[in-house]
Amino acid sequence: MSPILVASLSLLAMLGLIWAGMHVAIVLAVVSFAGVWLIRGDPTIAANLLAQASQDAIASHIFGVVPLFVLTGFLVAIADVGKDAFEVANQVLRRLRGGLGIATVASNAVFAAITGISIASAAVFTRVAVPEMLRFGYQPRFAVGVVAGSSVLGMLIPPSLLMILYGFLANQSVGDLFTAGILPGLVLALAYSTGIVLMATFWPRTVYAGGTPQPVTQEALMPLTTLAGKLLPSVLLIASVLGGLYAGFFTATEAGATGAAVALAIAVLRRKLNWKSLWSVLVETGHVTVSVSFLIICATIYTRMLAMSGMPQFLVEWMTQLGLGPTGFFIIYVSFCVLLGTIIDSSSILLIMLPLMLPIAEQLGLNLIWFGVVTVVAVEIGLLTPPFGLSVFVIKSTLQDQRITLGDIFRGTAPFTVMMVAVLLLLIFVPQLSLMLLKTPGG
Repeated sequence: MSPILVASLSLLAMLGLIWAGMHVAIVLAVVSFAGVWLIRGDPTIAANLLAQASQDAIASHIFGVVPLFVLTGFLVAIADVGKDAFEVANQVLRRLRGGLGIATVASNAVFAAITGISIASAAVFTRVAVPEMLRFGYQPRFAVGVVAGSSVLGMLIPPSLLMILYGFLANQSVGDLFTAGILPGLVLALAYSTGIVLMATFWPRTVYAGGTPQPVTQEALMPLTTLAGKLLPSVLLIASVLGGLYAGFFTATEAGATGAAVALAIAVLRRKLNWKSLWSVLVETGHVTVSVSFLIICATIYTRMLAMSGMPQFLVEWMTQLGLGPTGFFIIYVSFCVLLGTIIDSSSILLIMLPLMLPIAEQLGLNLIWFGVVTVVAVEIGLLTPPFGLSVFVIKSTLQDQRITLGDIFRGTAPFTVMMVAVLLLLIFVPQLSLMLLKTPGG
């Protein structure tokens, strides 16, 4: 059996096992072990490869960025920073058409700039924003749709766990990826906000249950001092983490430590943290960190198996012979990412696609930071699309109102999925949106 055939069969086996319910990291390890065994004909070599990759994969202090940003996200969630951001955005934007929807997008963008976890955003704003929108006469389908759509900002606006994972897999600077994600994240948030205004203006019954919203009474408004107090924690966190990172005061790992320290101080000062909740936060942080680290280890094993098979070089030569060029390659690549997003999660897509596609991107001379931003947007579309749609399932499991079905949530996300695809195409054809904030946009 030729090495190329072994690699091809390993991809099919991987997708089948993941679809059958096996954890993606276990699948990567098992398939890679079997692949090396078949290629070299010796299980000892395969076992040695597993051992060596496990030792080399995360032997760097840069991996400290994972638990630090995860810890920051959990502390921010427990301190009700997302809830406060929503209340401020709600009051500021209340006079706009679809104001509560825009407030959800704006507060999700703020929350994303602190946590970097889409699933956390979906869970928090399902509890915070959906009941408010229903109370003021918004369509249930629109309410859950805007929460699901704007939750993807958590993986695009830095800090982002997906960008951290991409940085490790592609050997790129996590700090540069964070910087490159700022403008695309803001563009996506602006696209969502503009789309909501257009929907509320031209198709009001898709936004409001009765065609018009219920007015916000003057008594429900908060004084400016209260607004400032609610917004201050978000400003402090964003300024300390992203401001320090972009200004060059510290690395991505140090930015994570700063964010965790500030988030801990906020949670303590607000009296939202006790010994029991702190222990729970630390345990959850450990679970996520171990999960991500295990994924990276197994992805390293998989990458080495593919390199041994010669599959990346084969694909490079094949794509070169087709003469598609960078644009054609990008269209095929993002189409595969979006299709895979309908059946598997975002991290799994990165782990499967990048070892195969990065050599082609390098051969075509693509900027790998830009390639990373486009990749993250493409795989995040899968959070909104059936049948997998992880954000949709998180919203359904968090939702208090059982009258809203899974189908309602998927239909509610459809306009936001279309907007996201439009932004993805814009990022492909206008690379400078991702690169203009970098100090060396060409490299």
